[in-house]
Amino acid sequence: MKTRLLLIALIVVLSSALIFLIAFWEPLPPATIAAAPPHARPATAAKPAGGDFTLHGAQGPVSLADYRGKVVLLYFGYTYCPDVCPTSLALIAQALSGLAATEQQQVQAFFISVDPRRDSAERLQEYAPFFHPTLIGLSGTPQEIARVAAQYGASYQAQPPNAQEQYSVDHSSATYLIDTQGKLALTLPHASTSAQLLAAIREHLAAPVAAR
Repeated sequence: MKTRLLLIALIVVLSSALIFLIAFWEPLPPATIAAAPPHARPATAAKPAGGDFTLHGAQGPVSLADYRGKVVLLYFGYTYCPDVCPTSLALIAQALSGLAATEQQQVQAFFISVDPRRDSAERLQEYAPFFHPTLIGLSGTPQEIARVAAQYGASYQAQPPNAQEQYSVDHSSATYLIDTQGKLALTLPHASTSAQLLAAIREHLAAPVAAR
């Protein structure tokens, strides 16, 4: 039974990724394509400190400080990502959907684009809710994105355009969990399942403030 349930979950994730590709993938005209500057975390960097930031949503500035009292999930990626981002966001969405209604009110997830030249706040507003209605997409200037990525230890690197002048962005694929006090509590690796994400969220919803 357990194996069957895992197989069903995998099929759901892969189906979501396929539907995403059909719905959102589109080639860009050459004039709009420009490789983003590299941002790589140094190999000797200290443990990321996390911390507050302000980026841009479709309705205006969005600040992490506004979500004190909630568990926050951060994922860095981009909307033209063909596979890793859709799969990761589908798993995050499954975890969010596994929460009770009262728990969902205490959790917020953000998708931060590492490709701000192509990912406007408006495009992100269309993209993010495809995975979950509460997921919020955030963009900013290249400098703003680089600063937030450095805070959380995320890395990314735009690749040279191909013959069709399209390009990809290599990026790390962790999910960052911020506790109700606004502190980076966990960095969940790419291989984390929706069940592991759900358990991590609930652990920090239930944790007493004194224990932080």
